[in-house]
Amino acid sequence: MALASDESVPRKAPQFDDAFRDKLAELLAWRRDVRRFRADPLDEAELEALFDLAELSPSVGNSQPWRWVRFDGAAARAAVRASFARCNAAALADQSGGRAALYATLKLEGLDRAPAQFAVFCDRATAQGHGLGAATMPEALDYSVVAQIVAFWIAARARGLGLGWVSILDPADVAKAAGAPPDWRFVAYLCIGLPSEEHDVPELQRAGWQARTGRGRTVARV
Repeated sequence: MALASDESVPRKAPQFDDAFRDKLAELLAWRRDVRRFRADPLDEAELEALFDLAELSPSVGNSQPWRWVRFDGAAARAAVRASFARCNAAALADQSGGRAALYATLKLEGLDRAPAQFAVFCDRATAQGHGLGAATMPEALDYSVVAQIVAFWIAARARGLGLGWVSILDPADVAKAAGAPPDWRFVAYLCIGLPSEEHDVPELQRAGWQARTGRGRTVARV
């Protein structure tokens, strides 16, 4: 008789105690969108371990549509910085009065110092998953990529690393710099490294841009 494969043998579910739950709450409280990095290079083995953990993320139809492109080259990074400069100037022009003055002081990216930088795309043409769930909601593929990024983010924070998500960019600029296929949809540009400072309060809140609120927390009943 053939032995059952490892995947067919259910593992005993772990028990997460109060101490673990307290640590998890602490981890979530100290997760920050980091913009201020140390220039120390990352341990490549540690980075690979983070990708291994992120691969455990859920995805619609088990499609795993995430595609990461590492930006190491000077020209590729310069293209991203130029895109940010253009988009940030346009965003500043949309503000007025005191809000514009405050916006001009905000630190909104770590592009010059973060040792590891990645563009993350969603492969909308992936055959993996056989279209399950994505035929009716193609955007579920994009959501799957976001879920993986969040898993990577939390795992990185647990190892003392910071992650910054730069959204003030033109997706077409990043896709061109990455040499991305046309079926890849840009989702995020991530800066990763050791943070130069630690805070449990978001930087935008500390700067007076926007405090956290309970808005959106109420669960509607229908």
